[in-house]
Order: sequence, then C-alpha cells, then structure tokens
Amino acid sequence: MNALTFSFCGETLAAKPSGALYWKAERLLVVSDLHLGKSERIARRGGALLPPYDTEETLARLSVDIRDTAPATIMCLGDSFDDLAASEALSDRHQDTIASLQAGRRWLWLEGNHDPGPVDLGGEHLGQHRIGPFTFRHIAEPDTEPGEISGHYHPKARLRRTARPCFMADATRLILPAYGCYTGGLDWTTPVLRDLFEDIAIAYLTGPQVLAVPVPKAA
Repeated sequence: MNALTFSFCGETLAAKPSGALYWKAERLLVVSDLHLGKSERIARRGGALLPPYDTEETLARLSVDIRDTAPATIMCLGDSFDDLAASEALSDRHQDTIASLQAGRRWLWLEGNHDPGPVDLGGEHLGQHRIGPFTFRHIAEPDTEPGEISGHYHPKARLRRTARPCFMADATRLILPAYGCYTGGLDWTTPVLRDLFEDIAIAYLTGPQVLAVPVPKAA
C-alpha cells in the first residue's frame, strides 16, 4: 500500500499516499477536508466553472482506502463539504455512494468551519472526539494537550519547485493534509502553520510513496 508507519503518542499510525491516516489498533480510518461539492459551490457563487468531477474522484479515492484497510470506523475531520448547500446539492448517486461506504461501520462527521452543522446523511455529527490518547478536532488549538489530531490547514511541502500535500507532526500534534480534490494548500513554513509545531517536526509527504522529511523552520 506504500503507506508509512510512525509512532505518535505511543501508538502506531500509518500515513497513506492518499492523505488518509489509518490507526490499525482501532481499525480507524481518518480523512480531513474532503470539501465535497467544491466545484458546485464555486459555480453557484459566480466563480470559475471547474470540471464537476471533484466529488466523484474524492469518493473514488476514499472507496479504495476503505477497501484496502477494512476499517470499523471512519472519521472525517471537518470541512467534509465545501458548505452546507453543497451537501444538499449532492446527486442521488453520490448520496448512494456515501451510504454504501457507511454500511456496516461507524461513521463520524466532525464539524469544520465550512460545514458547522449536521447534514442529512447517515453517521454521527460531533464537534470533536476522543479515543485513547488522541483528541480529534478540525482546527488545531495553540495550547493543546499532547495527542491532538486535526486538519484545516491543508499543509503542503515544497521541495525543488514541486509541492506535495503532507502530514505534519511533532511530539504534541498531528495535522492531516486535505483529502479532497480541488483543494489548495498552505506552505509548511507559513508562520500560522509552522508556529504550531516545535522546532523539530516531521512531514510525511503524500504521493506514490510516502516520504518522511524534516520540516524547515518558518520562513
């Protein structure tokens, strides 16, 4: 699967090439910032007409990760939809796809800043969630206890003129990359993101093979 396993707060986690996080001991698959319906939201607000395939591709990628890991629980760390109207505009086919992915497993929707309320889909809707040593939430808190896992920032590592979405981690917190298509990214050295981490931090770059590299200090 080309995933890279690493230790965080005493637990073994796997960073997958897609940007998903898998916790084998709990059979938990975590994804963040799906931003389903982004192309529809941009068109609705008078923006550029993007090819309307982002939801299709994002759900297809998620289907593969579910097939490969057979999780008992799936957790979406917020901004699962680009806004609440985008969730209501999902086609019947995409709603059926989500329902099929939810079948036989627990599904947790955590609230994000783009989707602050519940949507008319299956699963549980939570502000944040604790499991074992971990607290899962959408946006990292500056003075958090060790074990925080979040999303929101869409971190990207820039190496030799290329940018790759990445996980970022130190001894206290872990931030996931955006999982959805058409999502932008924030450079890993941008102070608002880099300053959340200790001087010594690691990035796990997504792509065909997950690569671990030190995070440079803020620019």
